[in-house]
Amino acid sequence: MSSDSLSEPLSEPLAAAPADPADSPFLTERTVRDEAQQFVLPLVAHIEKTDPPARTDALVTAARAVLTMLSDERSLGEGRWAQLMRDWQDARIRKVVRRARGAEWRKASALPGITVTGERAEVRVFPPVPLDGWPKELAKLQVSGTDLDDPEPPAAPDPAGPVLWLNPEVGMSAGKTMAQVGHGVQLAWWELSETERKAWREAGFPLSVATPDPARWRALTVSGLPVVRDAGFTEIAPGSCTVVADHPALRH
Repeated sequence: MSSDSLSEPLSEPLAAAPADPADSPFLTERTVRDEAQQFVLPLVAHIEKTDPPARTDALVTAARAVLTMLSDERSLGEGRWAQLMRDWQDARIRKVVRRARGAEWRKASALPGITVTGERAEVRVFPPVPLDGWPKELAKLQVSGTDLDDPEPPAAPDPAGPVLWLNPEVGMSAGKTMAQVGHGVQLAWWELSETERKAWREAGFPLSVATPDPARWRALTVSGLPVVRDAGFTEIAPGSCTVVADHPALRH
């Protein structure tokens, strides 16, 4: 699953979902979260020009990378990344996906973080950094260049497992979508019990990413499952619903 993950059981939840929905980290209205110092969770996708990964593979791998960071012992309790993780989650839950190839990827891989692999995709997730304090090795990486395709139709999602459903009416680059599915799994993670989190982690964070038809999408958004409403910093309008996080333990 990853080149730098740990196998110890979870010691405690990293964060709970906001008790007051009005303080959601994804709302577009200004809240107390905007008064805190703003941090970003960096994700870097390994995308070689001549051999890019499939889009869905990259999306699944990015989502699993976020879950791996959330559950890593270094992110919990008194771990070396724990304070950064708390500071990040006290503010807006921002994620930025950049791409790297060749020497850029090797330099990024030398920084503290976790590389998660998919079928062919590789995504490295790093501890949160201040919005204006990126390491130089990451700051120079491109946000553009993440427009990936699926050479073949993706496999149908496993209905018995977690599924991240994408809005069929909102177009986003692969990089933007990788950040959105990361938001989705984080919302689902917050709502799971400690036992459910541990089971998902020990299974290797299996999940699917799929796009439903418009009618099913509308039903999903009112089903009670976690819904990502984007803050609108890039690409799409503020308040756009982008992802519904469907986990078996959260189904009503």
